[in-house]
Amino acid sequence: MEEKIKRFQDLFAWQESHKFVLLVYTVSRVFPKEELFALTSQIRRAAVSIPSNIAEGYGRPSGKDRVHFFWIAKGSLLEVESQFLIAKDLGYLKNTTLIDTFNAQLEKTDRILTGLIKKTK
Repeated sequence: MEEKIKRFQDLFAWQESHKFVLLVYTVSRVFPKEELFALTSQIRRAAVSIPSNIAEGYGRPSGKDRVHFFWIAKGSLLEVESQFLIAKDLGYLKNTTLIDTFNAQLEKTDRILTGLIKKTK
C-alpha cells in the first residue's frame, strides 16, 4: 500500500537529495581552505538547491509548475556532478570509498528525481 504524500519531506526524491546534500558537505570538507569561497561554496549552494527546488515544486499548484522546479533540481544535480569532477581532477578527493559513496548517491538521486519528473508530467 502506498502512503499518501502530505508534505514535501514525504517525497522520496527530497529524502534522497537531502542525503546527497549532507554527503556533499562531508566531501567538500577536504577541499583546500583557499577554495572556501570558490569551489566549496559553489558546490554546496548547488547541492542545497536540489532539495530546495523539489520542495518548491511540491508546493506549486499545477503539474507544469511542479515539473519546472523538478527540472531545476535536476540541473543543480548535474552542476554538482560537474563540480565534483573538477575537484577530483584537481586532486582534492583521494578517498576512493568516499568517491564511490558520492557517485552511488548521485546516481540514486538522479534516478529517483527523473522518475518523479516522469510521474508528474
